[in-house]
Amino acid sequence: MTWRVRAASGADIDALLELAAMTGGGFTNLPQDRGALAARLAWSDASYARPDAPPENELYILLLEQVSTGRIGGCGMVFSRIGVEWPFYSYKLGTLSQSSRELGRSFALQFLSLTTDHDGASEVGGLFLHPDLRTGGLGRLLARSRYLFIAQHRARFGDKLLAELRGVMDEDGHSPFWDALGAKFFGMSFPEADGFNAVHGNQFIADLMPKHPIYTALLPQAACDAIGQPHPTGRAALAMLMAEGFSYDNYVDIFDGGPTVTARTDQVRSIRDSRETVIEQLSRCEAGCHRALLARGRLTAFEAWIGHVADDGRCIPQGEADAIGVGTGEMIRHVAF
Repeated sequence: MTWRVRAASGADIDALLELAAMTGGGFTNLPQDRGALAARLAWSDASYARPDAPPENELYILLLEQVSTGRIGGCGMVFSRIGVEWPFYSYKLGTLSQSSRELGRSFALQFLSLTTDHDGASEVGGLFLHPDLRTGGLGRLLARSRYLFIAQHRARFGDKLLAELRGVMDEDGHSPFWDALGAKFFGMSFPEADGFNAVHGNQFIADLMPKHPIYTALLPQAACDAIGQPHPTGRAALAMLMAEGFSYDNYVDIFDGGPTVTARTDQVRSIRDSRETVIEQLSRCEAGCHRALLARGRLTAFEAWIGHVADDGRCIPQGEADAIGVGTGEMIRHVAF
């Protein structure tokens, strides 16, 4: 085990800021602003310290760490309940069918409606991996560790889980969807609006966003083509979400038009299929064990890693146990990797 996922703390501010500088913009949960990141880490610290209770408005930040060096290679986040401080806005893509007997023609017109349908759901987000580490399964470790964290603390999360993916933008960080729609009502470029949202929240959306449906036929083709499409760097993340059981139901981000996907929390594969067992034996080799994602601990003691476990979950290799510091009699959670 050379990498693990662990809980973040306020002391990780410099490492998180370095990651934020690599995102290229449009990454609301990882703003390139030290004060905003410090506030998020403080929010996460308070969430970890909160006693077990139903979800209110918590944020849990997880970091990918190289065990031998302490290098931080990525981050992931879990929000316990969205839409608490202000409504969680999405666009829902719908279709209006119309026909004319006189013309003998029928039309199917797509339109975007502003909704708050996802208020109360939990959210997985903030997933970012250092560009040099996007091989070897570290992205899956980081992404799926969030689900084991939820499974370890199920009462802290809702029954619906949501994920937003960054939408299409150009090399300068400009979004064709925003330029065609949001910019007309806010007088801001996409980087300006995205940065404002990251630091101040999206209440300004409620104040200025048009409340009436918007026909997509009135938008430029580049904006229409961006609706529901992830940023090229997010296609692998979307594939991982779909493999976990998330589905796209025509909800898109109000800023860049990127897809929003949802799932029932208890039906997410890594949550549904994970098992808790007590380690009874440590073996000298990996024979008889299968590759797995493993986790142990609660809250700030939570950590997840890629390793091996016996089919019954009661035995792991001695070398891996020594690397992570696991002993017999300890409870672990595991799921096939």
